[in-house]
Amino acid sequence: MSGQEAALLTQARAWLRQDPDPETRDELAGLITRAGSGDEAALADLGDRFRTRLAFGTAGLRGELAAGPNRMNRVLVAQAAAGFAAYLAGRAAPDTTPTVVIGYDGRRNSRVFARDSAEIFAGAGLRTILLPRLLPTPVLAFAVRHLGADAGVMVTASHNPPNDNGYKVYLGGADQGSQIVSPADAEIAAHIQRVADGGDALGLPRSDAYETAGEEIVDAYVAATAAVSPAPVGTAGLRWVYTAMHGVGWETFSRIIGDAGYPAPWTVGEQRDPDPTFRTVSFPNPEEPGAMDLAFAKARTLGAELVIANDPDADRLAVGVPDESAEGGWRRLSGNEVGLLLGWRAARAATADGPAAPGTSLACSLVSSPALGAVAERYGLDFHETLTGFKWISRAPGIAFGFEEALGYLVNPGTVRDKDGISAAVALLGLAAEARGRDATLVDLLEEVAAEVGHFASGQVSIRVDDLAVIGRIMAALRQDPPAAFGDVAITGAEDLLTASEGAPAGDVLRYRLADGSRVIVRPSGTEPKLKVYIDARADSAESARAAVAHLDAAIREVLTRLG
Repeated sequence: MSGQEAALLTQARAWLRQDPDPETRDELAGLITRAGSGDEAALADLGDRFRTRLAFGTAGLRGELAAGPNRMNRVLVAQAAAGFAAYLAGRAAPDTTPTVVIGYDGRRNSRVFARDSAEIFAGAGLRTILLPRLLPTPVLAFAVRHLGADAGVMVTASHNPPNDNGYKVYLGGADQGSQIVSPADAEIAAHIQRVADGGDALGLPRSDAYETAGEEIVDAYVAATAAVSPAPVGTAGLRWVYTAMHGVGWETFSRIIGDAGYPAPWTVGEQRDPDPTFRTVSFPNPEEPGAMDLAFAKARTLGAELVIANDPDADRLAVGVPDESAEGGWRRLSGNEVGLLLGWRAARAATADGPAAPGTSLACSLVSSPALGAVAERYGLDFHETLTGFKWISRAPGIAFGFEEALGYLVNPGTVRDKDGISAAVALLGLAAEARGRDATLVDLLEEVAAEVGHFASGQVSIRVDDLAVIGRIMAALRQDPPAAFGDVAITGAEDLLTASEGAPAGDVLRYRLADGSRVIVRPSGTEPKLKVYIDARADSAESARAAVAHLDAAIREVLTRLG
């Protein structure tokens, strides 16, 4: 056995000694035994788990459940909690005690990780509040602001595969309950690393002197969210289907729609209640093909007018509408379409009594449709484009509404500074009911918006790779030898956001403006081994806009294939 392999086994044995979880301890012990006997597969597995650790980034931690620092487990969570506690104590004003609130969803080990965190925060001397039961992520984001907490932790992996979990971090105070951004992420990571270097997760101070929040925190979220859009005239008789995608959305959402005055939906029973195995879907993400099939089947059978879906932690919203041209007669509206409708709603509300207050703005990620900017211009509002992620969108000055094309919407910034699939669903129900009251549909509303701001279409090219170096080579090639055109459409302007101008977002993003008015954005995915290209076109008709996107799609695939 090589010295490197021996060192790997030593590291794994040291981890084993501090693991309080019998399941991961037994798993790792078996892996160590096999690796010690020279099993190449076991050695490779240990190498993947121990040669690096899950990075604590701007979304906290997220990864597969298993033993080792490059997996999600009780040791890693204990280190993260202790490190975060040290960070919060270090930034607190003298003679003050930071407050942290913790939430968790229905995934495997979510409750365990939340309880471990509560004990470690309390052991570090923080005032610690654990939410009363498994709840949606937006309830935790709400609680940080509502309770005036210094920080929040949500144990969730959102719509990741079933064997994943995560640790999502929020900051209160000047951060207003938004997710962490730089430099906080690096500072927290440094504290976590110091704890990890100590190598004694079992010896971290713990205490059971934490509080468990009462139902009043959930009641407050329900009341605030029901007030987002009380049922308008036209609501009676609305026929709709809801799915929670095996997550935690239904219990809270069902109370809200009742309080807001909407008729109860038909639910997809197989997916209504929390199930950490997500047994009816191959991937619990409403964006994925097939994820909404059961909901669409129920809608067809019952003659529904609308389908609404949340992802498992209910921070995202998907919407389905009847469409005779689609397979099965139903289609999911794109994130850009829903964002356009909700942004239009926000713009109308902001200007209902005259010009909006100075600085009132709409915001979206730079890869989302520029249609929102056209709405902002039409209604005299400010507009902000940000880097991807709600950690940036939620910080837009004067924000009245924000969205990203990946089904995330912020409709109630006064109470939740993060994407919230439940409040967005209530707002969307209000639009649907309003349209219904005058014999129109959501699709008709999209046409009304287009009549005001023009026709937009969007497309996306995703190149999945086995070797991440391929993505780096393509991005480097695009920078070193910039294309002059995509197909027969000339590029009239190019921006490299690695070297963005002062005040503009900075990231590994290339943005191109084309002669026909289209826009193309190229960036590596932040969560998957993919290169992603976003295409947006504006034209005098929907057909022309879609044709422009299709033409660019083919040309871009040709360019990427050549470079890759």
